[in-house]
Amino acid sequence: MNKKILIFGIILSALMVSSCVKDLDVTPPPTAILSGNLGDDPIYMQQALGKIYASFIISGQGANGGDDIAASDGNFFTTTRALWNLQEITTDEAICAWGDVGIADLNTQTWSPSNPFLTALYQRLALSITYVNDFIKNAEGNTSPDVERYVAEARFLRALAYSWAIDLFGQFPFTTEADGVGKFFPKIGTRQEIFNYIEKELKEIENDLGAPRYSYPQADKAAAWMLLARLYLNAEVYTGTQRWEDVVTYTGQVIGAGYTLASDYRQNFSADNDGNHNPEMIFAWEQDGVNTQGYVGTTFIIESSSDAVYIRAEDFHGLTSNTNWNGNRARKEFMYMMVDPEETYGSMTIPSTDPTFSQVKDKRVFLKLKKDIDIPSPSSSGDYGIGVYKFTARNHDGSLPANYNTAYACTDFPVFRLADAYMMRAEALYRLGGTNNIEAAVNDINLIRERAFGNQDGNITAEDLNLDFLIDERGREFYYEAHRRTDLVRFGKFTGGDYHWQWKGGAYDGAATSEHLNIFPIPGDELSANPNYNGINNPGY
Repeated sequence: MNKKILIFGIILSALMVSSCVKDLDVTPPPTAILSGNLGDDPIYMQQALGKIYASFIISGQGANGGDDIAASDGNFFTTTRALWNLQEITTDEAICAWGDVGIADLNTQTWSPSNPFLTALYQRLALSITYVNDFIKNAEGNTSPDVERYVAEARFLRALAYSWAIDLFGQFPFTTEADGVGKFFPKIGTRQEIFNYIEKELKEIENDLGAPRYSYPQADKAAAWMLLARLYLNAEVYTGTQRWEDVVTYTGQVIGAGYTLASDYRQNFSADNDGNHNPEMIFAWEQDGVNTQGYVGTTFIIESSSDAVYIRAEDFHGLTSNTNWNGNRARKEFMYMMVDPEETYGSMTIPSTDPTFSQVKDKRVFLKLKKDIDIPSPSSSGDYGIGVYKFTARNHDGSLPANYNTAYACTDFPVFRLADAYMMRAEALYRLGGTNNIEAAVNDINLIRERAFGNQDGNITAEDLNLDFLIDERGREFYYEAHRRTDLVRFGKFTGGDYHWQWKGGAYDGAATSEHLNIFPIPGDELSANPNYNGINNPGY
């Protein structure tokens, strides 16, 4: 498999950036294209755009010291890796065994404004937004059709960054190209204000983006529709106002755009999952073992979920260098959501003779029994809990990709895929209610489940469909894809006492937690650095 690589050979920093975000200074090397000549040639703009895409998945473009943000470990604090930690190990889907500062806080929902993953992701999102603002400013007056499309893509990336910012932090520093880049204190946008801005931006750029599937992995109209649908899906959380009809509208546009579900669920998480080979992939962060190296994204997920005994990366994933970090695994409550032992084995006891749940009819189950399904403490060895091997560095047929590297996966990290369009639409239709809507929701869900089961054995009826089924089905379809926290918040199950999992709230059997944890605090350093916060953090912190 040969991939089209969006990360270009040039190292580019559009400006020396200074802001109130700590460690946000980015100094260009002597070989960089600078803002003064950025607009001289569309190829320069294309290369600068590549830099913006790259800012979401890798630490920087340069070995040994090429990190865009100063950190003790640049790979550790990249956007996708930090996002994954905040979205997964705070939930039932994952718990991490490592003793690094901040990990235990996320495992147990006991974080504070000093958690380094919060600071890292806050700074990373602000940096990508800054790159976009400068990119757009330097494109002003350029009427090249290519550049106009590049600007639309950059605006999409900024909207995506802002969508994660309001999902995680609620309020966030709000800047656009009109503010310029330099030393100033950005104003703080509310969730509602930034929500409105994202919505407006995505609608404005729609006609400037390429048609669906025009040039993977670049953002196109379908990516913008998916982001709008996801924004509307969570609109009640963000703004207090439901937008279910808009979810139906935009997911319908995606579903009608020519994408199809991959015949094999596993292909979405294999080295040949890119949009040039996989008809389901709409938008993803591209990874390549030769051109985008780093212990980030899917490489991080694969290695952190592997261990020397139960899920050896060499055996399950095809990576043979720096393997088996033995960190992430799932909690038992998630396993019981994925697997019904009574239905599969005739009892609640899972036989040790079927450690990979091979008898389960739902073929989305890429789990493995480890030493014990119970985790003695939040920092217990990764040998405890439920192993997860959903992502792989091999192609879905087991072969190695053309750009195979023993240490770095070629597997793209999915941001939007067609299955989510169906599942978002199904949820919106169900919440709207009415016999016709609920029957349509059932049809959408059954398309997903027929792919999972290989036949109609897993199909549901309208009588089976309720909110508990919907949140569980989203977990079964999208686990380890950095959806879970957002989904649980929307269903009222992330905090509070309606749903407990092991070590939630720091208790062995789980405990109710405060609703203020549904959003994260503004990192302490950022709160003190920007006087526009007036020293006031999010409620409860």
